[in-house]
Amino acid sequence: MQVMVSGKGVEVGESLRKHAEVQIEEHVNKYIDRIANVQVVVSREAHNFRVDITANLGTHSGIVVRGRGESGEVYAAFDESLEKISKQLRRYKRKITNHHTPEAKPARRAKGIKYVLPPETGEREDNKHASLVIAEAPTDIDTMTVSEAVMKMDLQDVPALLFFNSAHGRLNVVYRRVDGNISWVDPEEQAA
Repeated sequence: MQVMVSGKGVEVGESLRKHAEVQIEEHVNKYIDRIANVQVVVSREAHNFRVDITANLGTHSGIVVRGRGESGEVYAAFDESLEKISKQLRRYKRKITNHHTPEAKPARRAKGIKYVLPPETGEREDNKHASLVIAEAPTDIDTMTVSEAVMKMDLQDVPALLFFNSAHGRLNVVYRRVDGNISWVDPEEQAA
């Protein structure tokens, strides 16, 4: 596992670098041994330090775990961020080692395109901005349970996730609400 510690407008000392490497090795290796690389970025925001940790699990699923911590002390911010990473890895390990899952049906998978639109899109009545696309990328829509979708949403640190529900095969959405709770949208089956 390669651990890269860098500063964004902050000088990262050798003591913090060593602390980060030792703690990441200790916390990450107890959950998973396939981590390809870990990036730690230390930055300053007003009177607080912010530490962002990003780890690529090195799996074919392309799962990346992210954690962010903020505190007046850089070591406390690092520990908060590392705790978030540990929690995500703990959930991931629990999920992949759960031997009590029923026999899996063939997974339904669809290809799609993810578009990034400017924030003012949809705020006007005219369709002037309808054709303005900032970015687009291919994406997969997987079949999974609701709990797997929530776990994947947490691991990828995205605000929402579209998936095929393995219980009935319909498209579902899970998203994180402003109050921190998770919302699940399961549309009713329409009669033809």
